[in-house]
Amino acid sequence: MPGKRRDVISWDEFFMRVAIAASLRSKDPNTQVGACIADQNHRILSVGYNGTPAGIDDDEFPWEPTTDPLFDKHNYVIHAEANAILNYRGSLKDMQGATVYVTLFPCHECAKTLVQAGVGEVVYLSDKYEGTVDNQVSKRILDTCGVTYRAVEVKTD
Repeated sequence: MPGKRRDVISWDEFFMRVAIAASLRSKDPNTQVGACIADQNHRILSVGYNGTPAGIDDDEFPWEPTTDPLFDKHNYVIHAEANAILNYRGSLKDMQGATVYVTLFPCHECAKTLVQAGVGEVVYLSDKYEGTVDNQVSKRILDTCGVTYRAVEVKTD
């Protein structure tokens, strides 16, 4: 009798692939970000992607950055991490010590939100903005609050 299959993907790869799948729902033409929050028992709590609030028709939405704040997409898009927290329908107590898998390292606003929700670890695919002031602030927030973070690679084969 053969034993069980041994070449399964890791939990990190599984949850990151869920985050990648979520990012495919983003309608942002430049940056698609997905997030998956998993608890300490390897259960998915929630997923999210960057997009407009539910009340905004994204067909009528300005999807380009601009110097006019009334038409700049950055003022209207909710980031994937925030959406994942907002999409969760359970108690935020469940988020204590959870891990967020995100395709792009969190901005400083998302870092604050993740800390406040009780997330204990950030696992990211890309740190595209590494070294920017916003990225430095994000890492300072996470470091100060004891939230660990690490990069993970995902096989595409």
